[in-house]
Amino acid sequence: MNRLRTMPTRRLLALAIGLVVLIAGAGIAQAALTSNHQKPPAKPLANAIHDALAGSHSVTGVTANVHFTNHLIPSGALPQGTTSPLMSGADGRLWVTNDGRFRIELQSDSGDAQIVSDGKVVTIYDATSNTAYKIALPQEPKTTTRADDAPPTLAAIQSTLTKLAGEWNLSGAQPTSTGGQPSYTLKVTPKGDGGLLGAAEVAWDAANGTPLRAAVYAQGDSSPVLELTATSISFGSVSDSDVAIAPPAGAKVDDLVSQSTSPASPGGTDDHTKVTGVRAVQAKLPFTLSAPDTLAGLPRKQVWLAGEQDHPSAVVTYGTGLGGIAVVESAASADQTTSGGHHDEMSLPSININGATGQELSTALGTGVTFEKGGVAFTVVGSIPAAAAETAARQLG
Repeated sequence: MNRLRTMPTRRLLALAIGLVVLIAGAGIAQAALTSNHQKPPAKPLANAIHDALAGSHSVTGVTANVHFTNHLIPSGALPQGTTSPLMSGADGRLWVTNDGRFRIELQSDSGDAQIVSDGKVVTIYDATSNTAYKIALPQEPKTTTRADDAPPTLAAIQSTLTKLAGEWNLSGAQPTSTGGQPSYTLKVTPKGDGGLLGAAEVAWDAANGTPLRAAVYAQGDSSPVLELTATSISFGSVSDSDVAIAPPAGAKVDDLVSQSTSPASPGGTDDHTKVTGVRAVQAKLPFTLSAPDTLAGLPRKQVWLAGEQDHPSAVVTYGTGLGGIAVVESAASADQTTSGGHHDEMSLPSININGATGQELSTALGTGVTFEKGGVAFTVVGSIPAAAAETAARQLG
């Protein structure tokens, strides 16, 4: 029988926050799709994107009042009395500069939350726990430079959409009115194994390409799991001070940037970059790597070294598509087993992993399980049901 106990859930919370940031960073969410404002003319998707990007030079910044709703974490998984706006939703403000920096401020009775990005790193500060999380953003290498920062050509956009359509169903550009602005809405659904993801939608200003809506839906759910709604929008320059807010001096900082190193995202130490394969990774670890050929019926795909040089970890992936599984393994440390009395704790269901006590966070979009055995800390995550995650964890332990 599952029981509840209090424990630090740094990795599971980081997973949940990462999903929140995915939506927050995608753009300003919807405001009254059924409003009476004028809709733009119908256009092919590539043309709607191209024309909007062509007008993007006119936007010097965006300011908005927003309302954030989060149905990702089940209410029973949150400790009683938790009122973090990151987990329960809240009203707030958003600022975006024309070079991609942004800040979202969410307010609640027990404290505010700040999500700030300089384009390379997202810092998420939660006043209810006085904790800041730093997460690296994927960076696109610049291989070519277009004159005068011109938008991509119509042919280039069409080529990208053709490749995207190989794995995703694209609805086309649906004329809508979002937040009082003529807009186009695109709905995307996975063609193959999408895990628990049902669909994603994004809307942008037809005249200037500014994102006006972003939403993610779980399988079989007609309401968004995560939603950020703009109640008012204005265009104009945004000062640096509006998007450069730092956490308080006494805040705890959980730096996840150094833990995001993989072969596809350089940035770690020389020893960690490009260390792949079971044998090569095992040679760098102070513990025995568990990387079976299959896990929960899925074949092993990749193994790479991650983490800090003095505390290396291994990442092992299984399956393909969003329905795959990722396993992170590292040497167990004292702070991972401490229970009780910390601000970043959550009450999570405890499960038995072959005699070891594990903790599970099951959300509408995926499941995370953590446990320790034989001096090794395991984290199993995926856009999979709880039963599948538990099966994978037991096969590892």
